[in-house]
Amino acid sequence: MSHPSTSSSLFSRPAWTGILICTAVLALLPVLNLSFPEGHALHISSYTIALIGKFMCYAMAALALDLVWGYTGILSLGHGVFFALGGYAHGMYLMRAIGRDGVYQSRLPDFMVFLDWKTYPWYWAMTDNFWYCMLLVVLVPGTLAFVFGFFAFRSRIKGVYFSIITQAMTFAFMLLFFRNNTGFGGNNGFTDFKRILGFTITAPATKACLYLITLALLLGSLLLCRWIVASKLGRVLQAVRDSESRLMFIGYNPLWFKLFIWTLSAVLCGIAGALYVPQVGIINPSEMSPGNSIEMVIWAAVGGRGSLLGPIIGAFTVNGLKSWFTAAFPELWLYALGLIFILVTLFMQQGILGVIGKFRHKRTALEKSRDRQSTSGETA
Repeated sequence: MSHPSTSSSLFSRPAWTGILICTAVLALLPVLNLSFPEGHALHISSYTIALIGKFMCYAMAALALDLVWGYTGILSLGHGVFFALGGYAHGMYLMRAIGRDGVYQSRLPDFMVFLDWKTYPWYWAMTDNFWYCMLLVVLVPGTLAFVFGFFAFRSRIKGVYFSIITQAMTFAFMLLFFRNNTGFGGNNGFTDFKRILGFTITAPATKACLYLITLALLLGSLLLCRWIVASKLGRVLQAVRDSESRLMFIGYNPLWFKLFIWTLSAVLCGIAGALYVPQVGIINPSEMSPGNSIEMVIWAAVGGRGSLLGPIIGAFTVNGLKSWFTAAFPELWLYALGLIFILVTLFMQQGILGVIGKFRHKRTALEKSRDRQSTSGETA
């Protein structure tokens, strides 16, 4: 599979045009939701706003995965745990913000009252502070990734073996969070959120604000990732992907480069999870299932890994199909997902973005051929 070369500019002019148009269209949707009443031709439903907001969170997670898989050659099957940990960190604040508006009208969350807990566990301390929980959104996935990655990369675990242990990690965390005595709601997780920073979380204006923040952070993450891969650091990361042993031979220590990009990817995934929770309204251990992490890989593969824009396209495409399939043919979705992955692996190894690139290349070559024929005919 070929990979794009880095350049001094972040994106080509056509790519910038596409990014700006898509950003403008996506930014317009919540405005239409708030400006026009239901039944109006230009009204965008709140369901659509929440759905696209969820897709943008998934796109941010796919982008984070592409940073380590597409550009560094590290295939992770455990990014779901970073996504979920970011969601749980934000969810702790949202649960505290419920106050006494829960079913049991207690200062404790309903699940703690049901389990006869008398006080918050020590790790819930200060979680009533929004900014402290935002710090946890970054620190918890980042610390786990740093510690896990340090021992894995120092031991030179790579390839399929690394993928397997990342999958084992997310499965272990899923089993841990399913337990009621961990203090994270067991299999039900966190739900029934009421407010965020004093604003009603189900209010259309609040949803629109969360949507626009998600869009802004997705765009910011894309620009950050593109800046990294287009820099000298990005060239070293691609050297790790293409020939790690040769990179070591010329004097580089790949450990710290891999550890940096692995940790950054986990942090971005955690931020995506934190944005996901208030828009969807729930976070539970099923978000840590190995299947969710594998789906992230499929998003990147379908869109075109090693391109940054490709995984975003793949996340929107696959999840759009999932929303339609699960409504029309719910029992067939997993078969359809498997078929999509097989077809992409066999016939579209560069993903949707690669197919678009090939089409543009052929069209350009055809136009040049016609110009040469026209020039030669005029000369004759």
